Amino acid sequence: MTADAAVGVRGVQSEVREGDVRDAALASRTAARLLAATSGDVRNAALLAIARRLTVDPADILAANQRDVAAARELGLSATVLDRLTLTREQLGSLAGTVRFLAAQPDPVGAGVDGSVMPNGLEVRRIRVPLGVVGMIYEGRPNVTVDAAALCLKSANSALLRGSSTARHTNAALVAAMRKALADTGVPVDAVQTVPGTTHAAVRELMSLRGLVDVLVPRGGAELIRTTVRESAVPVIETGVGNCHVYVDEHADLDKALAILLDAKTQRTSVCNAAESLLVHEAVAPAFLPRALLALAERGVVVHGDTRVRACHDSVVPATGEDWDREYLDLEISAAVVGSLDEAVEHIRRHGTGHTEAIVTDSQSAARRFVASLDTAVVAVNASTRFADGGEIGLGTELGVSTQKLHARGPMGLTALTTTKYVLVGDGHTRGGTTAPLP
Repeated sequence: MTADAAVGVRGVQSEVREGDVRDAALASRTAARLLAATSGDVRNAALLAIARRLTVDPADILAANQRDVAAARELGLSATVLDRLTLTREQLGSLAGTVRFLAAQPDPVGAGVDGSVMPNGLEVRRIRVPLGVVGMIYEGRPNVTVDAAALCLKSANSALLRGSSTARHTNAALVAAMRKALADTGVPVDAVQTVPGTTHAAVRELMSLRGLVDVLVPRGGAELIRTTVRESAVPVIETGVGNCHVYVDEHADLDKALAILLDAKTQRTSVCNAAESLLVHEAVAPAFLPRALLALAERGVVVHGDTRVRACHDSVVPATGEDWDREYLDLEISAAVVGSLDEAVEHIRRHGTGHTEAIVTDSQSAARRFVASLDTAVVAVNASTRFADGGEIGLGTELGVSTQKLHARGPMGLTALTTTKYVLVGDGHTRGGTTAPLP
């Protein structure tokens, strides 16, 4: 039994030896090999068991979360952190619904990607296969614990999870509940584990386990992501911070633009797909900005604006050079007036993080130019940046939003947790035989 099996739903055990991280990874590797041979039906049954466990008796999970939230509040952590950390009975029900949704999806494992028959009769197939052991390093969002585990199980990967210390009791309770659910299924219990230990040394050891851990996915702030990319010997799928922009074009419907801006900024501020910057074409700025700035002020949003934005409303504070690059994750936004679509694109190229950018316009040519000009994971046309989310685009949930270009990009659903394998089917074919064509 691995170290985390001893973690009960009433709390977290005392600090374990950092060397136990390797033991946990070895158990995850064994579980991944067993998972790869399971049927989709077996994995779906395991997911449904987890969904039941999350909702039948959530009292221990909710008590653990209350303990974490109380500790975070005592430490004076921000409202953003508290919002990310809090887990309610309704949210648990929503998480269970996500797990059930994933169980109902087609099995990605073994699905054919493409194939052909060579002139010599050799059949070539390319199919999807699991990555193996997926390590997650993430900050204080306990919903990620369930989302990551469920996505991994559905795609026949084992999940090795390292959440933040602020959510350690909640994460321990969630993992204990999921492992208890798996004990009565055909899926190995060690397919879902937490990384033993509570120190940075445990994380460093996890990042050194190339060959045992197949991929690491950091999900959180810029420093967490940079550190993981810089120090990890294990391949990393890089999720990105979200300095997301809303650009209101000269051809925009201003009513739509206002609705999109308010949703993108205020629907939920503590997430990476919330808007952090507003750009307005100078042709519509006199009509749009007074309305928009008043509406933002009424919702408690502090606007950091350039000279032309500040002239439209007394509540606007001067923007500094740092404001254009900030991911506020709060009721704050930067704002500027631009002279053209090209100027908006150049501003985004200079300050954006490659996550999600939005344009509001009734011009198809402007929309096409905006989409083609930006090298970003997600582009929204006449829609809120908040739709850059796996659950909103039909993936059920996501492991994160990848801003890199290799392997996966954008919201990472089930297929992002697979790689491919070539299967060659012959009938006694040999490379140098008479059935092979001449080079």
